[in-house]
Amino acid sequence: MDPFSQVLAALGARSVRGTGLEAAGHWALAFDGRARLKFVAVTRGRCFLLLPDRPPEMLEEGDVVLIANTRYVVASDPAVEPIEGMPLYENPGQDVVRLGAGDETVMMGGGSGFSGGSAAFVLDALPAFLRIDRTSPAAASVATTLKSLRHEVDSKELGGALVAERLAEILVIEAVRAFVATRPANKVGWITALADPRIGKALTLLHGDVARRWTVPILASEVGMSRSAFAQRFADRVGRPPLDYLTRWRMVLAQRQLSAGESVAAVAAAVGYSSQSAFSHAFKRTFGQTPSAGG
Repeated sequence: MDPFSQVLAALGARSVRGTGLEAAGHWALAFDGRARLKFVAVTRGRCFLLLPDRPPEMLEEGDVVLIANTRYVVASDPAVEPIEGMPLYENPGQDVVRLGAGDETVMMGGGSGFSGGSAAFVLDALPAFLRIDRTSPAAASVATTLKSLRHEVDSKELGGALVAERLAEILVIEAVRAFVATRPANKVGWITALADPRIGKALTLLHGDVARRWTVPILASEVGMSRSAFAQRFADRVGRPPLDYLTRWRMVLAQRQLSAGESVAAVAAAVGYSSQSAFSHAFKRTFGQTPSAGG
């Protein structure tokens, strides 16, 4: 698998509950930030999305945005005072909220969460908010997936809820793919670095054999660069040196494996440590606690 798919699988990505909103008139709902990747899609009409320290974003039919761990408001108008949205969805089976008389604006939400407190590895590599550019090459895939998702939600066919969950996960991946395809020059992180041919290859190598005794010269040779140029480019694109990134990923994997009940010795070996003591020191530097406490 590619590194992004490996990370989602290793971190226990799961579908976030799908929700809908049908609204008319004047309305505004506020939602707290949560450690998940959530999409918000407008399937009819228009509305505004308000985020901290940003001007209001007007969303129209077909627009899809991805939101990470940040508070946000959706509203008919930025001037409307919002009420808290989550209490409206608290009752079992209350997946669609209706505000006002009519459905001038229809929205859908869903996405992917992460178990075991490991969401930061993904969320820190993405902006808190990203909007899918309708002119981007990947926009057609996003639109097709959204159309299928809307059909499953509206049709109420056998197995529709399960299919909708899977489509919601696909939509998140399509949205991230569309973002990476734009090669955003001002965003540092391992996800956007995947678009860099050489750094992307290095990330693929690291994720493909996490236990190997990697060195910067070996990685540089594998991707056809000098040691110094590779080290600088990796740090610039990813935001941390190659072996620092590798250690962080190893520890995230280790935390997941320890949580699943595997022994410290087995986990240390699995992530490339011949010394249990060295593994314990690396784990404590990363998480502030020993592996026995972290599991």
